[in-house]
Amino acid sequence: MNMSQKLWVPLLIAGISSLGAFVIVTTAPSVEYNEPERTIPTVRTIPAQTETLRYRVRSQGTVSPRNEADLVSELSGRVVWIAPSLVPGGFFKAGDPLLRLERRDFELSVKRQRASLKRATSELEFAASELARQQGLADAGVASASQLSNARRAAGVAEANETDARAALEQASRDLNRTELRAPFDGRVRDKQVDTGQYVARGYAFAKVYATDYVEIRLPIPDKQLAFLDLPDPRRSGVDMTMKSPVVRLSSIFAGKRHEWTGRIVRTEGEIDSRSRMINVVARVEKPYAESDVENRPPLAVGLFVEAEIIGPEVNDVIVIPRYAMRDNSSVLIVDAESRLRARKLSVLRIERDDVLVKGPLAPGEKICVSPLQVVVEGMLVQTVEEVANLPDRANDS
Repeated sequence: MNMSQKLWVPLLIAGISSLGAFVIVTTAPSVEYNEPERTIPTVRTIPAQTETLRYRVRSQGTVSPRNEADLVSELSGRVVWIAPSLVPGGFFKAGDPLLRLERRDFELSVKRQRASLKRATSELEFAASELARQQGLADAGVASASQLSNARRAAGVAEANETDARAALEQASRDLNRTELRAPFDGRVRDKQVDTGQYVARGYAFAKVYATDYVEIRLPIPDKQLAFLDLPDPRRSGVDMTMKSPVVRLSSIFAGKRHEWTGRIVRTEGEIDSRSRMINVVARVEKPYAESDVENRPPLAVGLFVEAEIIGPEVNDVIVIPRYAMRDNSSVLIVDAESRLRARKLSVLRIERDDVLVKGPLAPGEKICVSPLQVVVEGMLVQTVEEVANLPDRANDS
């Protein structure tokens, strides 16, 4: 191969390669470039709704009797009878006989004192007659002054003896009546320490009982919660059972089922605990052992542990927001008319366990974002899905 052939062969190969590349480039399908679509987040919202409701304050406590006492024998004697109701858990009415002592000795004492009174009365009548006779003789100048003085002294002694005998008879009669011990109030027996045939001494406590006309529950609440309750004025004596006293709803689980009772706050106790900052309010429930209109509801028994919800005063134009929708316990996210997120600072009235009570600035119908968002930018565009606010009905609490 000569020199000229060696030169044009590489040129031919390069030309063919360039032509092939040109054909490939010019005939390749065109690639269309699209910008990625921007994703708009979807959030759940609830509408702002104003309502009238009542504050609630929760507490808990143990049911206790309004009065409990030791039944004490006022006499010494042998027990001859015990009432069937005088057993632990037994019920009784005020005035019911609970225990009787042997009466014979006390009946004899009454007879003796009656005889003593009769004798003293006779002696008083004789002394009075003698005094009248001596007074007549003295007026006639027949009796001496010393005789009249002796007659007066004898009459005075006879009168004192008659008074003493009358008092002794009254005491003997009272002791006879005390051989039958009666219930001081409607109540129930907590404990009994006596049996038939037992000899009891004066002052012996034979039973522990408590009243059942109503029960009380001491409910500790933080002092900062007092602003949400319309409590009875502690400076007034006595208790307040008017319709203005706060209603308290009590509940407890008994025999595997939750039961409810209703009472009222009747007073507050005198001091605030310096360590816990708690103050005790006292709830009262009338007739805790009476037959209930609620089927299978047990009595509100002494010693039962209960949860309490105290119903406070009525407030108007309040918006209830789920607590999980709050940001920093003071603001929420609002979706405006352009579907953009806006932070809104709120006037918080009260933070409860599950809800927050606010009074604006929110207009009824504004959309409150309740979705948990990790990143929030003011004015961020969102899509909304409205849900029904599942909030408790507070308007009917009374």
